[in-house]
Amino acid sequence: MELNQFLILSAFIFAVGVYGVLARRNGVLVLMSVELMLNAVNLNLIAFSAFNQNINGQIFALFIIAVAAAEVGVGLAIILLIYRNLRSPDLDQVEQLKG
Repeated sequence: MELNQFLILSAFIFAVGVYGVLARRNGVLVLMSVELMLNAVNLNLIAFSAFNQNINGQIFALFIIAVAAAEVGVGLAIILLIYRNLRSPDLDQVEQLKG
């Protein structure tokens, strides 16, 4: 496959992730959309790394995967606390938690 095909796929995945972050109200779906955006970036890094025959992009993609795993853990903990207090994972209701 050519580099252009990977870049188009990555742009599509990133666009779906941006739409999910902007359009969804459910906290879990927003986290999944952020993960889609991070995976699109990883696809770009690995495609350029393979195109340039350099391993640096692949190493950087591994660091992004580790950061994404930590982000999911912290994000799910925050969403569980929001759900515990409001009985809804809806992010629009978070303003009610202000004291």
